[in-house]
Amino acid sequence: MNEFEAPITDLSHDGRGVARIDGKTVFVSGALLGEQVRLKIRKRHRHFDEAETLQIITPSPHRVEPRCPHFGQCGGCSLQHLDAASQIEAKQRVLVDNFARIGKVEPESWLPPLTDEAWGYRRKGRLSVRAVAKKGRVLVGFREESNPRFVADITRCEVVHPAIGTKIGLLGELVGGMDAAADIAQIEFAAGDDTVALVFRHLKPLSEGDRAKLITFAQEHGFAIYLQPGGISSVHPLWPENPRLAFRVPAGDGLDDVELEFQPLDFVQVNAGMNRRMMAHALELLDPQPTDHVLDLFCGLGNFTLPLARRVAEVTGVEGEHGLVARAAENAARNSITNANFHVANLFEDQRGTEWARKPWDKLLLDPPRAGADKVLEYLPHKETSRIVYVSCHPASLARDAGILVNQHGFRLVSAGVMDMFPHTAHVESIALFERS
Repeated sequence: MNEFEAPITDLSHDGRGVARIDGKTVFVSGALLGEQVRLKIRKRHRHFDEAETLQIITPSPHRVEPRCPHFGQCGGCSLQHLDAASQIEAKQRVLVDNFARIGKVEPESWLPPLTDEAWGYRRKGRLSVRAVAKKGRVLVGFREESNPRFVADITRCEVVHPAIGTKIGLLGELVGGMDAAADIAQIEFAAGDDTVALVFRHLKPLSEGDRAKLITFAQEHGFAIYLQPGGISSVHPLWPENPRLAFRVPAGDGLDDVELEFQPLDFVQVNAGMNRRMMAHALELLDPQPTDHVLDLFCGLGNFTLPLARRVAEVTGVEGEHGLVARAAENAARNSITNANFHVANLFEDQRGTEWARKPWDKLLLDPPRAGADKVLEYLPHKETSRIVYVSCHPASLARDAGILVNQHGFRLVSAGVMDMFPHTAHVESIALFERS
């Protein structure tokens, strides 16, 4: 028997409902905490099963109608059926649980959740492309929720920047009319303030006809088109000849005016509005003073480094990718910032012998990838460091590193809270403040 009726007793870290059937945990797509549902098991595993919702018998009072008609089929979002306040509560529960279970620590206070625009916010991402013979056309979109091997058949996306999200169906028609329809592997998008770029990854050289079609599409819809015939270093503009991607952080809310240029495959925070709020929030927590010397690790393009430079005596940014470091330095020069310097270093390897790692930094800002910063915390911070702000994209690694800072380095976890960088998804972005005990 594969169909059951069961109550949903929890919400998993990836946004699925959790049920118990015959003592076994079942993750149920489309179900919410507190609901009674009829479900169908679609995959069995040794310690858990996966299921889909067939019928909502008793709906949650927090259930809402998803805006996107592709919700449930497309795997890009998992929480559109849950109201906004409950989405934040669910993410907060994940953060609380990770601190308690992994880090064995609890903040002295919880920060109010940081939120911004919930629709059309995604300015960076990757669309899969697949020529499907049975459908007689090319699909462009995100992977299917139930089977990630397949591309979801969608025509628009409500969370992607409107310049792109409203034209996903047109992108499918464009690629479908190209000689290279079967050879376009993906389309990456990146939106600056004035330019929206599309990067076409193609497995074989494009014909002159295909190049002409891409240019015409760009001119009609206002895109900058890049081609990627090989690795990242092969990316180059097709039209216009010298497109410029940049975003400005205007003065206000505790920030000074800065502008950051970037390349289409560079890492930038996907949510422009939330990024601005996050930058202001991080600076407020770090409390930079004119005499401070600050170290910004995993600095990327200088997202935090440059605003910090306006407030302190010196700031040093460290990042592992050469291209990002070069552009961070260029951004500093472009903004007439002279007290910021940058270094290339693999922060997952021991860097304690470097000059920047030996300096007595007053304050430290961390913004690591999902793996966290445990390798850095083997030799930093020094005793001179009084305050740390940790920006996290993965609550488990933040919780682990919080335990290291508290139990091994003698810091207090003063405050922490979630930041909704990815509304309608189960992704949890968070921020924490540590002070020397």
